[in-house]
Amino acid sequence: VQLQASGGGLVQAGGSLRLSCAASGLLFDDYHIGWFRQVSGKEREGVSCISSSDESTRYADSVKGRFTISIDIVKDTVYLQMNSLTPEDTAVYYCAVRYEDGLGLVLSTWSYDYWGKGTLVTVSS
Repeated sequence: VQLQASGGGLVQAGGSLRLSCAASGLLFDDYHIGWFRQVSGKEREGVSCISSSDESTRYADSVKGRFTISIDIVKDTVYLQMNSLTPEDTAVYYCAVRYEDGLGLVLSTWSYDYWGKGTLVTVSS
């Protein structure tokens, strides 16, 4: 399984970015893709995740109402639309995948099996 994250960059506070995560090599059709972020010196935290089977979603409280996750099933690609960005959103963003196991949508890093390389998002004040 390979995950390719892209779309990071430098944006001013209040601006928007859209991240993409393209998955390949998936063995099963039912999976969850999550977005996580990490600031140097801090633990990686879950941001949002989505199910391929029913497109249900989950968000961290810190991004609710600002970020929107979506999926293109045909392309096995997940998007994270980030609006109203603040400097606190500055981080390296990672996407990861786990196969559906009946436990529902989770944002814990240990639940995900495959990870892509991160993409840096920098929000200037």
